[in-house]
Order: sequence, then C-alpha cells, then structure tokens
Amino acid sequence: MAAAPVWSVDPRTGKQREQVAVEATAQEVDAAVRAAHEARGALADRAVRAAFLRTAADELQAAKDSLVETADAETALGPVRLTGELARTCYQLRAFADIVDEGAFLDVVINHPDDTATPPIPDLRRYKVPLGVVAVYSASNFPFAFSVAGGDTASALAAGCPVVVKSHPDHPALSEYVAAVLRRAAARHDIPAGVVGLVHGFEAGVELIKHPLVAAAGFTGSVRGGRALFDAAAARPVPIPFHGELGSLNPVVVTEAAATERAEAIGAGLAGSMTLGVGQFCVKPGLVLAPAGAAGDALLKSLTDAVSDTDAGVLLDHRMRDNFVAGVAERAGLPDVDSPVTPGAGGEHTVSAGFLTVPASRLAAEGEHDLLLEECFGPVTVVARYEDQTEVKAVLSRLPGNLTATVQLSEEEAAGEGRGAEILAELTPLAGRVLVNGWPTGVAVAPAQHHGGPYPATTSTSTSVGGTAIERWMRPVAYQNAPSALLPAELRDENPLGLPRRFNGRLER
Repeated sequence: MAAAPVWSVDPRTGKQREQVAVEATAQEVDAAVRAAHEARGALADRAVRAAFLRTAADELQAAKDSLVETADAETALGPVRLTGELARTCYQLRAFADIVDEGAFLDVVINHPDDTATPPIPDLRRYKVPLGVVAVYSASNFPFAFSVAGGDTASALAAGCPVVVKSHPDHPALSEYVAAVLRRAAARHDIPAGVVGLVHGFEAGVELIKHPLVAAAGFTGSVRGGRALFDAAAARPVPIPFHGELGSLNPVVVTEAAATERAEAIGAGLAGSMTLGVGQFCVKPGLVLAPAGAAGDALLKSLTDAVSDTDAGVLLDHRMRDNFVAGVAERAGLPDVDSPVTPGAGGEHTVSAGFLTVPASRLAAEGEHDLLLEECFGPVTVVARYEDQTEVKAVLSRLPGNLTATVQLSEEEAAGEGRGAEILAELTPLAGRVLVNGWPTGVAVAPAQHHGGPYPATTSTSTSVGGTAIERWMRPVAYQNAPSALLPAELRDENPLGLPRRFNGRLER
C-alpha cells in the first residue's frame, strides 16, 4: 500500500496547494531515529553546540522573507505576526547558545571526602548529561516558535540531544523548509544532517513515541492527542519522560473594585487578548469571572464595543473552524447563557469573534454547564457574572490546571488593601504563571519564565519556554571515588572548562 501524500493546504480557501512529501513508514521513522542517535557524538562539545545554535538562528534570519511567505501560505497568520514569531525563534536559539556557553545548566556539584560527617561522605561529583534522542511534536498555532526550530528543538539541541520532529499537518512545506535550514547550519559545523530528523503523518507520530531509541518527548497540542501519546510513553517497556502542553482555560478574576475603577480599559484589554491571533493562542483567556451589577455592566459594554469592531479571521485549518463553530453553538444553547456578541461562522472560510455570559452560580456545581469550563479554541471567551466572593471561590475550586491565571485589581488592592493577596493565593494552585493587571497572551522568552502548569495544562512540572526548558532533556549522574584521570573534564577539581559549580558547599562562579 502506497504511503499517503502530504499536501500543503491554503486555509483561506481550503484548497490543496502542492504535495510536499509522503507520510513516513515505520521503516522511515526507524531510519530517522537511528540517524539522530548516531549524531549524538557530534553534539558532545558544548562550543560546537553553541555555535550550531547561533548559526541556525543566522540562517533562519537570512531566509526570513521566503520563510514567512511559506508560513503565511499555510497558516494565514499574516506576515507581521509571522515575522515577529520568527524573530522570537531566532532569539530563543541564541539565548540557548548563551546558556550552553555559561554552563550552569550542567549543575556541577563536587563534594570532597569528609570522614567527620555522619555518615561519612565519600568523594562525590555530580552533573547532568543529555538523555538522548528527543521526539518533538509540532504545534499548529506557532509554526516557528513551537515547531521544527521551536523551543523544544532548541532546548534539546542545547542539552546535547538530537531531535526527530513530527511535523504538524497544517504547515508541512514550512516544516521541510525549516528542517533544511537547520541541517544546513549543522553542516557548517560538521554535524550530521540526522541531528534534526523530520517525519510526517499520524502513524509516524505513534511509531516515534514507541521507538526504543527515543529517550524523551515534547508535545504541544490537544488534550486528546497529548494524552494518547503520554499514555503510550508510559506504556513502553522502558517508559520515557513526556513533556506535553495540552489545554488551558486561563481564568481571569476581575474584582468589583477593579471594574469600578477602570471598566473600559479592562473590557478593551480582554477583547484584545481573547481575539489576538484569531483566538488561537494557548494562553487566551477563556473564562472571566466578572462582577454582577453596574461595574460589571460597564465592563461588558466596553468588551462588546471592542469585540464588535474585530474583523472576521481565518483559523489554521477548516477542521478547527468546524470545531469552533460547533463548539460555540453548543455552549450558547445552554440554559441562562447569553451571547452579547455572537461568535461563530463569519463566512465560508472565516470565523467571527464573540463572547458568552452566564451566571457564575451555574458553574459553581457539577452539571451541563461544565462544558463552559473546557477550552474552546478560537476567538471566544465566557464571562461568568458573580454575586459575591463565595461564588468566585466555588468556581475557582472546580477548575482544572492552567498555564495562566490572571487577576484584575484596583489601585488600592494592588497596594495591599482588600483581597488582592487572598485572590493570588487562590489562583496560585491553578496555574504555572499568575498575572496581576495584565493579560496572559504574550509569553516572554526570559530566564524566569514558566510556561507550564498543573494537568491538563501540562503533563510535567517543567516549562517549555525560558532557559530552564533545557532541564527536561537531561538527567543527573554522580561519580563516587572516581580517579581524577577518569573523570569528565566538567567534574575535575581544577575546573579546566571554567564552569560555575558548587564546590565543597560553596558556590563558585
């Protein structure tokens, strides 16, 4: 049976553009993984890894115009958005190169023997080593930053792990293009092309997670797809770490004092965040707890005005469009749910932004309104109107894990008056990033960033954005009483590589 062709599709028309490749067979997946496994040695030198990452960023930047054109043809995200995302991707590659150069990620700890301790301490030296081949599953909504050259790939390569990427079917031509650019960068440093493998097709993704030489996996996508792969990773004869980003509602709490103080600004800010990128951001605010009464009414008026002025947009593919239209219709049909601005089909290939309102009491207990507590991918949010803080607490207590949670406070509340600190404490167990008087869309690539959260936001406690994302692809190993001549250079007393480390209890930089 012939392998199925892989087509590039224009989401603006739903028509196939060109055949890009064919879906990978089990044998082709095996070959890609084995080629990646053989390339591990070429990444052993940290200086080579750092140079490779910087060259990859340079090569991507040099191909910017054609890359953005290819990405826009397959995603309809627009040149402005895509140019910014490519810049972010290049910045991320260079940031990981800096991390590799610095060396703190190796977490070197050396303890000399101490016979006076109880129990006695032998000579112990600990650092981290790469896991091996990493399987990367591309996201649909970030064709650069969470795809072939995205954060999972950049952090894995920085850790010294080759990757095999399972492309997303929404941008196969771009995936091939970016993989070629990365391999060109690798060749400039005598790194085999197999260091970045690429496979297409659903079955290829299943084969990839099962391959015995795959040591870990990173995923960004749906709860259903991610959970299936997570379970497969755990069911292997040798289970492997699976770092999946699955789904998030990203709740927002607006206090009555904040709504009274700046209802117009909050409504406009919410509209901008929930419609950004046609609502296709993983941190889109999908549930807003806003007060009933005059202050909440003013906020809704501002939100109504802003959302009504938002143009219809194209989602990444027609399957997502169909799911969005059906999803908002099902939610809007629930008892006591109103649609001040009705979301749904904007045209044959587009969708219109909108929002729904519901009494918060409907969400405080289990029932048919639980559907409103599930993510709906696209430009829609649910505003739950609460009567008092008891309802706010009741709704928050029923929420699953999230990437983000946000609170809008008044000036006095932000200064420590009122319930600001209490609300932050209630939100902290729900999310990996807690925001005050801001909006969750926009995930800065910074050392202190955490892009993750309790399940189902992610399947681990790690982050997929920021410098500590590298930790996902490494494991610690300790050497006890090993002669100096046999130790890795990173663990020798004289520190020939000049690494930051903890030496006999003292931090050395």
